[in-house]
Amino acid sequence: MPSISLIIAIYNRKDELFELLNSLLSQTDKDFEIIVVDDGSKIALLPTIELFSETLNIQFFRKPNSGPGLSRNYGAKRAKNNWLVFVDSDVIVEKDYIENIKKDILENPCDAFGGADKAHKGFNLFQKAISYSMTSVFTTGGIRGNAKSVTKFQPRSFNMGVKKSAFLEVGGFSDLRIGEDPDLSMTLWENQFTTKFFDNIGVYHKRRTDFGRFSKQVYQFGVARPILNQRHPQFTKLTFAFPSLFFLGYFLGIFNYFMWQNGLLLGLYGFYTFLIFFHALWKTRNISIASLAVISSYIQLFSYGFGFLKSWFLLNILRQNPEEAFPNHFYKK
Repeated sequence: MPSISLIIAIYNRKDELFELLNSLLSQTDKDFEIIVVDDGSKIALLPTIELFSETLNIQFFRKPNSGPGLSRNYGAKRAKNNWLVFVDSDVIVEKDYIENIKKDILENPCDAFGGADKAHKGFNLFQKAISYSMTSVFTTGGIRGNAKSVTKFQPRSFNMGVKKSAFLEVGGFSDLRIGEDPDLSMTLWENQFTTKFFDNIGVYHKRRTDFGRFSKQVYQFGVARPILNQRHPQFTKLTFAFPSLFFLGYFLGIFNYFMWQNGLLLGLYGFYTFLIFFHALWKTRNISIASLAVISSYIQLFSYGFGFLKSWFLLNILRQNPEEAFPNHFYKK
């Protein structure tokens, strides 16, 4: 039977930590350990941990701030069990989460796995709209929650499991601060390890609560992709550039309309807008969420596309070193 060490790297988010631990309290399978790594938080997290110390098998460590990847590595080295499960501090899991993980590992042998994320009914309208755009089949998020949409699934660290032996063999998470989870997935592939998607271990993910922070986040994701393409060229795909083409096409459509009164390209964007709206309305049954989902989908594609385009230009045209072009994307050595 697989043994589970669940690792939570956290910075400040005391309320989210309480919600996550509370959801772990009601697990149908209680045979697992929890390792919480406080990444130099500015607020005290120990009092929250102590609320669960008698009901959960939980260890708490505090260390200087270094970012989530290295904090997860810190927790992994202290894990006692043979499977490491990483979740973000802003997720909530269902009561059969641990039970289903063990069952899936036995039925679908692999070296690493991932699951989807979704919106909880208690999330606010912005979070639900952002959740839609990050998981919709009509955005780049479509591959995240559908096992049939990708030939090789890249687990994400908000909901990810790895054999401890495989994790330690490849050195854990790398020096990347952003994009460290697909980097780990591709490193595992390069070392002949296998990854799989488990469709019954979805988590409720509390994403950014406003569009400004969401835009900054997906911009950073876009910047990270060309860096990953340089590190793992054998896994580069043309589809990675789709958001940049979407971004450029929109402004080309505006230019065509005002220069030559040709509205065909803008008409395609209008059709896409209605497609997103009615699909989100069908999925959520809420007109407010559907309206916000249109905005969040455009923000996702534009911000990611601009980040990808900027990163690709600096790395491939100007031939800049990734660490020099985007120092904030790497841990300081």
